[in-house]
Amino acid sequence: MAKKPARGAPAKARERTLRTQKRARVKPARKRAAADAKAAAGALPQWTTAQIEEAFRRFKAANPDPKGELQHINPFTLLIAVVLSAQATDAGVNKATPALFALADTPEKMAALGENRVRGLIKTIGLYRTKAKNVVALSQKLVAEHGGQVPRSREALEALSGVGRKTANVVLNIVFGEPTIAVDTHIFRVGNRTGLATGKTPFEVETKLQEVVPAQYKRHAHHWLILHGRYTCVARKPLCEKCIISDLCQWPGKTVA
Repeated sequence: MAKKPARGAPAKARERTLRTQKRARVKPARKRAAADAKAAAGALPQWTTAQIEEAFRRFKAANPDPKGELQHINPFTLLIAVVLSAQATDAGVNKATPALFALADTPEKMAALGENRVRGLIKTIGLYRTKAKNVVALSQKLVAEHGGQVPRSREALEALSGVGRKTANVVLNIVFGEPTIAVDTHIFRVGNRTGLATGKTPFEVETKLQEVVPAQYKRHAHHWLILHGRYTCVARKPLCEKCIISDLCQWPGKTVA
């Protein structure tokens, strides 16, 4: 749910950042698997405060103003896009939502569209039947209880159909500018693999990140970490040779030259 770093000036910042660190490479597949198991067990050394500060300084230098990758028109359509993105890719959601949002970009229009029409428009997305039901139900509740507006309260957001903690965190962060951290599969992997924030559950990783991420970086922290997990610290074979924090990372599946 974050936009890939733009080229141009940020690219120069990335080059300067890369020059400040040592290059890395990954170990063979069997050793990487063992390293991931060790990381998942929470056995990696804890990062120091200085290391964490440096990591986020680099993320900011490389991409000062990261943006979400889910296409949306307004707070309501962002909420819908995030609900639809559960167990689906942002790219897959972005292929389906333009037609949906062209017909219904407000809760009133979405409720009027009805579950059957919504289902037909999002059938390329996984779990589309359940998601269509949730989209219409949450739209009806927004109209009935919130005047058709997306609420700023976490409690009110999580009371909507199909909205859990992660979705609420994304909306609170992107729409309202709150320093929340939405832990998806990418952030969960990065937190555990690097040793930055280990935890058995997404909530544990979120809690740890809230504790260790410096205040000045929290606003964009989840965007930077999602991007890092989506494009660099990928699941099967992370691109350690391109990683801007490889010298700080504690993952035993890589080596630093």
